[in-house]
Amino acid sequence: MDHMLYVGMTGARAIQLAQTTNANNLANASTAGFRADFHNLMAEAVTGPGLATRFNTVSSERASQLQAGAIQQTGRELDVSVTGEGWLAVQDAQGKEAYSRRGDLQITVTGQLLNGAGQPVLGENGPVSIPPHSSLTIGRDGSVSVIPLGQGADTLAVVDRIKLVTLDQSQVIKGNDGLMRQQDGQDGEVSAAIGLQSGSLEGSNVNTVDAMVNMISLSRSYEMQVKMMNTAKELADTGTRLMRLE
Repeated sequence: MDHMLYVGMTGARAIQLAQTTNANNLANASTAGFRADFHNLMAEAVTGPGLATRFNTVSSERASQLQAGAIQQTGRELDVSVTGEGWLAVQDAQGKEAYSRRGDLQITVTGQLLNGAGQPVLGENGPVSIPPHSSLTIGRDGSVSVIPLGQGADTLAVVDRIKLVTLDQSQVIKGNDGLMRQQDGQDGEVSAAIGLQSGSLEGSNVNTVDAMVNMISLSRSYEMQVKMMNTAKELADTGTRLMRLE
């Protein structure tokens, strides 16, 4: 019975972890540039003495679906979508370089360019800083051009270029902050082949229908594991009562 209880417990724990990830996907179904996560649940044989009839449910490390989300036209000058398999370089909370597809950009009162999550967008020489301006344009190559405040159209000047990189798909991993990095610790490779489309926004790649179906399936699997633990308890209680009768 102890082995049966352990099998049910490991299964319930792995399914609960997968359910948490699935719920997070649903919560971010409308987040720009979000990449859905998933856990693979696998059966692993229990080793040791006894018959080889017991299997534990184990969960793999969290992975992310990297396919692009749908592109929506917004017409907003600070909304950008990344073309191809490139990434925007941003600065994480520790001041290091990380990567995102989130293109709902904004400018703070001090002129700092941030994405929708409040992370500084990186340019050629660090975080992009925008001077006071009357007009701003983001080019396909990531160049940020402005007409300084009070100046004419002939004074259009490039103030920085947003850093656009490619990542090794086999090395990409998402951190707890939602940003992408390479497992080997290397920075992404700057690529001129990656471009930006201004006035548009890439949505989340979460399929809400699949996520809801997955939630129902995981709930049923969790209930099955709990039922197994309850059955193990009932068997143990029955055995205890039989021993007392002796």
